[in-house]
Amino acid sequence: MADSVAGLVGSGAERVVVVGAGLAGSEAAWQLAERGVDVLLYEMKPERRSPAHASDDFAELVCSNSLRANTLGNAVGLLKEEMRQLGSLVLRIADRTAVPAGKALAVDRLEFAAGMTEAIRSHPRIEVRHERVSSIPDAERVILATGPLTDPELAEDLSKVLGEESLYFYDAISPTIYADSIDESIVFRASRYDDGVGDYLNVALSRDEYETFVDELLRAETVPLHAFEAALYFEGCLPIEEMARRGRDTLAFGPMKPVGLVDPRTGRRPHAVVQLRQEDQGGTLWNLVGCQTKLRVGEQKRIFRALPGLGDAVFARYGSIHRNTYVNAPLQLDEHLQLKRRPGVHLAGQMAGVEGYVESAALGYLAGVGVARCVRGLSQETPPAETAHGALLRHLQNADAKHFQPMNVNYGLFPPLDRAVVEGALVDLAAHDDKNENQGEENGGSRGRSKRGRRRKLPKREKNELLAARALDSLGPYCERVRPSVEGAV
Repeated sequence: MADSVAGLVGSGAERVVVVGAGLAGSEAAWQLAERGVDVLLYEMKPERRSPAHASDDFAELVCSNSLRANTLGNAVGLLKEEMRQLGSLVLRIADRTAVPAGKALAVDRLEFAAGMTEAIRSHPRIEVRHERVSSIPDAERVILATGPLTDPELAEDLSKVLGEESLYFYDAISPTIYADSIDESIVFRASRYDDGVGDYLNVALSRDEYETFVDELLRAETVPLHAFEAALYFEGCLPIEEMARRGRDTLAFGPMKPVGLVDPRTGRRPHAVVQLRQEDQGGTLWNLVGCQTKLRVGEQKRIFRALPGLGDAVFARYGSIHRNTYVNAPLQLDEHLQLKRRPGVHLAGQMAGVEGYVESAALGYLAGVGVARCVRGLSQETPPAETAHGALLRHLQNADAKHFQPMNVNYGLFPPLDRAVVEGALVDLAAHDDKNENQGEENGGSRGRSKRGRRRKLPKREKNELLAARALDSLGPYCERVRPSVEGAV
């Protein structure tokens, strides 16, 4: 397989080989092609599918259909905005195929994958080969974006190059059910704190119903792991039964927290809530939010159908668990996502050490742009450290190699704000507080905060807003330097 790839690339290596047409591979191929670089994209479907894949389309979303928060108060919302400004194909198609999801960006998973597939297949500089790649292609420039479910033979070949075994963790998928099997006389529609109809369906649980649900999770039969594999789970996607084992109230304070919701049947906030999020634009499919699981199929039917309003639930997809493979990025990758032990070979997506759809696509963008600039003889550019893209790269470079684990983007990865900026923000907040206190005093109230002293710490919301504003300000010059028109490619 590798020999055939090398022969197709030919002399001069102007043709870049991308392995894997998931989110990262598709984004990388698109960015290369948009910059005038010919791409040979390998995708093993439909010849072979991983245990988590069902469709022949590219960029298939195998877990949730949510790309998470879509506001700048959350780092992944900032990352998405940066990707929009940078010309990301994934974000363009995601925005086009969005479904209602409150303050999050969720997509119709089938329409999204179809849109990505059409864009890639129709690009004149991208040739797609449906073949399995079992070893690292012997080409001058390669981007491996085979995802967390990398073919075992390719993963073994990569391990030999790395000089160590690949790391891994387990990821779980939530069940999806058909809308017409949900009793909406019991399940109510609302988003947290929002007025109006809302974008989520909510299953309200009393304390007794919640306790029963937890009991059933704790005694349910799960799909066992192999005896030689440790149960290493990504903290951001723990199976619901694992969360229940951490404490009886873990779910009620986690994915099933009822804050911001009122059950219209009682007029009160429930003890806990299971939310369902729309998966397709037609509203036919709904995903059980936070209910990712490794329960056996029979147990999923029994436990989830016992929830109020889901007694007749028809499952379009059951929850499942699969192994995700990734490398120890601080040891193995340079600042351009290139293997230190194999120059010319770059990694993108989750196998490079990030977690999440958006983060994977962002690394695909960076790998594609970086390799394109190499091919065209241009200087390498890295995104500013203050940006979400830069924060991800910084984490991959500087994380503790002994305890490295894939990470979602978060504001904790960003460089701290300048002291002067923080102090200025505190002054503005103090002035705002004084204004509100004076108004309260005029209305017969007390001065409140002024008696307790000034703020000494910037509140999280204001801090995140400042980090986002700084990131977008610093992104502009980088955008100009790396955009295709500047390079004269198209």
